[in-house]
Amino acid sequence: MEMLSQTLSPKDAILLQQKLRQQVVLKPPPDFSPKFVAGTDVSYSRKEDIFYAVVVILELPGLRLIERQVVVGKTTFPYIPGLLSFREAPFLIEAIKKLKTKPDVILVDGQGIAHPRRMGLASHLGVCLDLPTIGCAKSRLIGEYSAVPETPGEYSLLKDKGEDIGIVLRTRKGVKPIFVSPGHLMDIKTAYHIVMQCLKGYRLPEPTRLAHIEANRARNKVDF
Repeated sequence: MEMLSQTLSPKDAILLQQKLRQQVVLKPPPDFSPKFVAGTDVSYSRKEDIFYAVVVILELPGLRLIERQVVVGKTTFPYIPGLLSFREAPFLIEAIKKLKTKPDVILVDGQGIAHPRRMGLASHLGVCLDLPTIGCAKSRLIGEYSAVPETPGEYSLLKDKGEDIGIVLRTRKGVKPIFVSPGHLMDIKTAYHIVMQCLKGYRLPEPTRLAHIEANRARNKVDF
């Protein structure tokens, strides 16, 4: 599938992002009420260009962990800012397809439309899988925003060229906010409410936090 290819040149990858952008839907499915929420993350080997891609499934409400899948693979696509999808998406999609439980929504450690071409990793995964996705990034890629109050749950709109592309969300007092943006089949308001349901007192939403822990655990079994 072209949208998963790691053999594209950077120029062709950018052209593909611009093409896929036209398929992004910034509206959740009708009567959207997710029960199973997935979280994804990828850990890189310290020794080689090997990725450990993890997806976990949690049940709402309560955030009970019900499934995890891990895929290990070697990437051939170079690290280029804005083209992270072409390094990570193939392994994440393989892991998601191994799940016995189909997720209703996926929280991704990366950007959704808060991306120069509105096609971050969350949007790329959403279009490939035809599933609702939300980008939950730890740092800003693009956009401007005002200061976020310290109270958990407060946020500031993230804007780029006059367009609302996400929110900067305070998830815990005294720590840096996270950058939440719709990926696919999602809007900003719904993304906010889902992420808020997934908080357990940490900076990161529980699905991506657990995926991060599992990805590092898988990597450390090999690297040490």
